[in-house]
Amino acid sequence: MSEFLPPSSEADFDSNFSQIKPLMKDTEAYYESSRCLFCYDAPCVNACPTNIDIPLFIRQINSKNPIGAAKTIYDSNYFGYACGKVCPTEVLCEGACVYNHSDVKAIEIGRLQSYATGQAIRSNKQLYKLPASNGKKVAIIGAGPAGISCACELRMLGFDVDIFEAKAKPSGLTVHGVAPYKITNEEALNEMDYLEKQFRFKVQYGKAIRSQAEIDQLEKSYAAILIGFGLGSTSALNIPGEEKENVMGAVEFVEKLRMNHHKVSVAKRVIVLGGGNTAMDAASESARMGAEKVILAYRRNKEEMPAYDFEYDLAKGVGVKGLFNVAPLEITGNGKVTGVKFIRTENKNGKLVNVPGSEFIEECDWVIKATGQSKQTGILSLMKGVSLDSKGRIEVSEENYQTKNPKYFAAGDAVSGGQEVVNAAAEGRKAARGIKKYLLG
Repeated sequence: MSEFLPPSSEADFDSNFSQIKPLMKDTEAYYESSRCLFCYDAPCVNACPTNIDIPLFIRQINSKNPIGAAKTIYDSNYFGYACGKVCPTEVLCEGACVYNHSDVKAIEIGRLQSYATGQAIRSNKQLYKLPASNGKKVAIIGAGPAGISCACELRMLGFDVDIFEAKAKPSGLTVHGVAPYKITNEEALNEMDYLEKQFRFKVQYGKAIRSQAEIDQLEKSYAAILIGFGLGSTSALNIPGEEKENVMGAVEFVEKLRMNHHKVSVAKRVIVLGGGNTAMDAASESARMGAEKVILAYRRNKEEMPAYDFEYDLAKGVGVKGLFNVAPLEITGNGKVTGVKFIRTENKNGKLVNVPGSEFIEECDWVIKATGQSKQTGILSLMKGVSLDSKGRIEVSEENYQTKNPKYFAAGDAVSGGQEVVNAAAEGRKAARGIKKYLLG
């Protein structure tokens, strides 16, 4: 039984989704920063995909210079605030902290990072002076972490930048796809507003690029194009009953929740299919929205789940139950979902097989599919010379993120197949430098 009641107001929603990394007060940040050992060859820096100089910004916080710390962070990662809150710091920078070897709690690097960058955002501190325009224009498709990071870096390199975003709000999955207990809409959008003011790139919202004519126009109008639109909708399971009412994708469910908060109603009994971090979020969110029974069903055993351990612990902590070594065969019901028919699985000689005669039905009112996202191969097929690998990911040079069509660059989930916000931010920045080399030599 869930400990949460369905939220009926914004205050209820905020209470159910209280932040797991709340912002630090000045005194808390001072004492936490004083714990850092300022290691030589700091392992936390090597563990960060954007290679932020973590010991330096922590030292700046400790010397009561949070704006200087924010500058150090943004020098490496334009999503400094968001990454402080949504990054899996437990397995990245904090996971590499030397204190872990002494059974001492790791430095709370993520919270310190959001503390410093939050000060810069709230004071609207101008950290950068933009150079004069070099006269070259670059188009970016998608205002997510990869696209925005690329735009910021390109502006610092003197390029004019236009971003085309299909949705009404920027920031990609940071706003539309991250669990509300990791970062609020207001926080994510405040950082985006800050970056737009800092770097003065232009974003056209509600402007999806879908047709050959639109692509041809971009190619004609811009010296280079960055593909940064990520992945598509939740992939199909291809099992009977998938079309029934109350079967939905996890990505779509999370986005609906992020956009509508307490106005979303969740069924009493929910089954989430999948074992990744998105499955953990969808399950945890269902429980926090008042679902009485939430089951997380995964076809392999618990140890083989791709989700981080701390993500599963978060879900368990709000009452989610795990059901392992089960594969869905059919979604049952007459028009509406009434349950999922599973078959038990086992590992035989390294291969997952179904156990004959072990079928059973688990009753539910909702089914949430957290089974990966589809690739946006339709629009990509219209971009001449942009090739895809066997998994539908854009093929790029590891050195500069340039595709086989030299005018196109790509970064983020459309290249990686789906990683963290921090990875997309790092790739967007590298792609910007690749664009500079391509256009200016």
